[in-house]
Amino acid sequence: MTKTIVVGVDDSETASAAARKAAELAHALGGELHVLSAYGKFETETFRSGSEEIQFTTEKDANDVASSVVDGLRRDFPDLNLTYAPMEGKPGEALVQAAERLGADVIVVGNKRVQGIARVLGSIARDVAAHAPCDVYVAHTHQRR
Repeated sequence: MTKTIVVGVDDSETASAAARKAAELAHALGGELHVLSAYGKFETETFRSGSEEIQFTTEKDANDVASSVVDGLRRDFPDLNLTYAPMEGKPGEALVQAAERLGADVIVVGNKRVQGIARVLGSIARDVAAHAPCDVYVAHTHQRR
């Protein structure tokens, strides 16, 4: 049975660690991994240099982040079916929407902000766990002190 796994990334080390754990799970289960990067709301900025025009967008930045993570995963998991995409919206909401659209079996999130006795889950992990249409795997992504 193919498992569809979704993971969200940004440009942090903890997100990369969560993506690696998601790739390990997908590989072990013979599944596919969808790497997503949320970008809030769409914004664009244009720069001109002589006759040349360069446009930067939040969507492109998110796409570049997800692409970079997938490039690294492809080196270590060459046989794994990997896709990536930018997603508009808040990270937790974007992951849940993508999981619904893809019919995901598992969403992998990191524990980036899981610190202190008052916090059980970080805000993204908490949001995903509260609204996910599937199982949620919280990957240990920070060093213990």
